[in-house]
Amino acid sequence: MSGQDIWWSYWYFHLPNYVLSMLFYTMFGRFALGMFLPPDSPNYIYRWFRRLTGWIIRPVAVITPRALHGHLLAPVAAFWIVVARVAFFAVLHGAGLTPRVAAGAP
Repeated sequence: MSGQDIWWSYWYFHLPNYVLSMLFYTMFGRFALGMFLPPDSPNYIYRWFRRLTGWIIRPVAVITPRALHGHLLAPVAAFWIVVARVAFFAVLHGAGLTPRVAAGAP
């Protein structure tokens, strides 16, 4: 299978995996900038990180104990994203729908 075919043949695996990984790294960007900027900062990058990740922070805030500071919700949400990514891989791998490396491939 050529390099071009492996992506398009498994688009249903690669696309959600890519979206989850982008969301994961955006969470850590939000966390890192949140250490230096206030929540209502006019910084446009931080505002976009908050806008892109706000929808996942809300449900994580519901299931996370109130003793945890609000700034620490981003790494907790990143943990749940990793759990979702591993579960997604496990389900697709169990169904035989993930890309496989050829036996003689370098």
